[in-house]
Amino acid sequence: MAALDTTRATTGSFGFAGRIGAFFASIVNAIVEWNDARATRNALSSLTDRELEDIGLCRGDIEAVAAGGR
Repeated sequence: MAALDTTRATTGSFGFAGRIGAFFASIVNAIVEWNDARATRNALSSLTDRELEDIGLCRGDIEAVAAGGR
């Protein structure tokens, strides 16, 4: 029977190759976060002022919501 130890931190445990993998993973994560913010910004910008008001927002709130601040 095999067991998987999930309590051990894996950051840096694979030496140089692990750091390279973590570096590329952080780049991919940054791109995914940027795309999510872009999609949120575009979706909210396409709403009318009345629709934004219905969900408790105004045009000035769009950037903060897209950045995850609200």
